[in-house]
Amino acid sequence: MTFPAKEQGLSLVNMGLPSFADSAREQGAELVHLDWKPAAGGHRDLLDILDKIARQGEVHSPLQARIEAANQEAYKRLCAAGSVLVDARPAREVIPDLDEDTILHAGPPITWDRMCGPVRGAIAGALIYEGKAKNYDEAAKLAASGAIRFSPCHHHRTVGPMAGVVSPSMWVWVLRNPVHGNEAYCTLNEGLGKVLRFGAYDAEVMERLRWMEKELAPSLAAALHRSETGINIKAIIAQALQMGDELHNRNVAGTSLLLRELVPLLLEAELSAATIKKVFDFISGNNHFFLNLSMPTAKLAADTILGLADSTVMCAMARNGTDIGIRVAGLGQRWFTAPAGMPKGLYFGGFSEADANHDLGDSTICETAGIGGAAMAAAPAIVKFTGGTAELAMTITRDMGRVSMGPHRDYQIPQLDFEGAPVGVDIRKVVELDSPPYINTGIAHKEPGIGQVGAGLLRAPMSLFYEALRAFGQFEKEK
Repeated sequence: MTFPAKEQGLSLVNMGLPSFADSAREQGAELVHLDWKPAAGGHRDLLDILDKIARQGEVHSPLQARIEAANQEAYKRLCAAGSVLVDARPAREVIPDLDEDTILHAGPPITWDRMCGPVRGAIAGALIYEGKAKNYDEAAKLAASGAIRFSPCHHHRTVGPMAGVVSPSMWVWVLRNPVHGNEAYCTLNEGLGKVLRFGAYDAEVMERLRWMEKELAPSLAAALHRSETGINIKAIIAQALQMGDELHNRNVAGTSLLLRELVPLLLEAELSAATIKKVFDFISGNNHFFLNLSMPTAKLAADTILGLADSTVMCAMARNGTDIGIRVAGLGQRWFTAPAGMPKGLYFGGFSEADANHDLGDSTICETAGIGGAAMAAAPAIVKFTGGTAELAMTITRDMGRVSMGPHRDYQIPQLDFEGAPVGVDIRKVVELDSPPYINTGIAHKEPGIGQVGAGLLRAPMSLFYEALRAFGQFEKEK
């Protein structure tokens, strides 16, 4: 096809495929390209569902009115939820239904035969740590035997970064939502690199875990017991967002603010000077330490909408290195899954995408509750860790805003004139705009025993939201 030259005065508008625009420009046409895609990916059945349950002008059916009211309630709960750190305890003492033969993992449900390398490595490490196996081969045999039960952290008020493994002897943070009364739990952060949550399990990893169990965690518990009110983690998150964190892959400010709260309590806890120094050095040397508090804070908020009738707001997003799954408030406990994606990002020296495992971890609970990818604009420095540009960080937050219920009341972003970070991902908007949530994440080596090899960015697959919207449409039809 040929086009009139620019001097003939004809201007063109191209919608859809950019290759058409390129052809026209090559022939001298003056052209504006619109990056347009049909709603719902052009799927007629999804368009029919959107017609029934999405807002249409100022006219609402009774069904639409119920959904809008439920989503506004979800938005209200997500913003209002609080988070106070009250204790640290062995997992077996506080996590519901965690017995001695159960290991929790990140992401939706999965069996041993489908687990990826880093999750297998982390589970093997947990079995060695618990004294149930002496080495990887013994642990793998035990895990495959059926004697060990595997269950998602999310089913136990818990979240786990990366492999997400929690075993009974590991200590966990105990956080409480004073507004709604629920609790959430998460292990203590080991640091980056060769650590259990990235699938490493050698002697160095075991030595660190045992020190955390015997000295670090009890010391932190003793410190917290000196506080009558606990530590307000939500307030720290709100402040850290204004200091350059997005609280998923950048936690520098959050960790520093937490340490400022902990040090006076450690000094009051009648601990030895040597112990206090070890605790201080470990936390101050690990900029990601606060991640394991931002995640359960997000879990506290998200769990308040789980099972909220008629709501189309996403209440969980999690990956296990094989699958990624989401939950929708109005659809309760059901998971909608798809193959986990591959992050694009930066790798440590000597590693490349060829070494990388597919995306994993419960840390996308952050994006579910208005931080992490939703707050990328607050943390332009994060792109040095995950790849990309400062402009991309702004774009990600704006794109998340298009598919969310609204700005967070308390999580404000200075770079957006203190507008709140977008919160409350609505599956209707995701499908209509064909715009899935962003994820920023660490990258684990695909083989067990090696650990972290980089960090990067990706987006959740659209198929999750197509499947969830179809299920919601069918559920409403049957009611």
